[in-house]
Amino acid sequence: MPSQTIDALLDAVPDPMVHIDASGAIAHANDAALTVLGTWILGRSHDAALRQPSLLDAVGVVQAGEPTAEARYERSEQTGVTEYKVRITAVQADGTRSLLLHFTDITHLREAEEMRRDFVANVSHELRTPLTAVMGFIETLRGPAKDDPGAKDRFLGIMGEEARRMNRLVSDLLSLSRVESEERMRPSEALNVAEVLQATKASLKPRADDSGNKILLDLQTEETTATGDRDQLLQVFLNLTENALKYGGPDKPVTLRLSRGEGRGAMKGPVLKIDVLDQGEGIDSLHLPRLTERFYRIDAHRSREMGGTGLGLAIVKHIVNRHRGRLKITSEKGQGSTFSVILPAV
Repeated sequence: MPSQTIDALLDAVPDPMVHIDASGAIAHANDAALTVLGTWILGRSHDAALRQPSLLDAVGVVQAGEPTAEARYERSEQTGVTEYKVRITAVQADGTRSLLLHFTDITHLREAEEMRRDFVANVSHELRTPLTAVMGFIETLRGPAKDDPGAKDRFLGIMGEEARRMNRLVSDLLSLSRVESEERMRPSEALNVAEVLQATKASLKPRADDSGNKILLDLQTEETTATGDRDQLLQVFLNLTENALKYGGPDKPVTLRLSRGEGRGAMKGPVLKIDVLDQGEGIDSLHLPRLTERFYRIDAHRSREMGGTGLGLAIVKHIVNRHRGRLKITSEKGQGSTFSVILPAV
């Protein structure tokens, strides 16, 4: 096949592709490859252009007579490391043996595997602590505390709390799995967001009363219709309001404010904005970008004591994404926090 035909085919491929001629020089690279490797590689030896030993070894294997080989190529960028799987294939060009290199971006696969490992490690850690406690108390009740009624009552109370903690974790894991599986299925039901906020207030009023708090509802618009899944949006506002009650502190009201406006950027058109405001101690800006990560906690010990699993805001994020909305978190130390959900309005 003529070299010009091969090079024209490479230019039609969106993935990075490189043509190495019989002398080992870079004969051609498409635009995607030049973006990855740099325009300076054209005409240079492949040793100088590719550099990474594992890839050079794979190229050498095909140059020695093998029809194909594979290797990994990593490129460091400001945003992190991009990883490519490179397939090297021998072809005939102008009567000589040339090589074609096809780069496939597999960064997302590596990141998914890292997320899976982290998730399994976090779940194991979260379950190990209460399980260890329960097992320890069972052994104590069978042995030293077997005939001690006071110790039995105390230990059974602790075991019950640890069991409830595990139950909350499993429940949140199932909820997270469900909302992730539905994230690409856009809701189609028209609903009254003000009614969802009223239901949120009514559901959490007993809890607010117990801690001396109030939940204030501030409706700044009469146009409160959006397209959404009522149960999931109720879950969002219950979660955010419950967090505000927990971390806002006693005798400090939590405000649910609903307003209407015009969206910006990708959310052009009318939007509803629901702000959940507390008057707590605020959150350091260092933590804000990571709050919606699974199991991320600012104060892990305090969060566990208050019944948190570290999954609530991750669930909120996925539900808001399903509704093609935005979640915005603003806070300053000593100034309280505002969790804003922005939804397309009808």
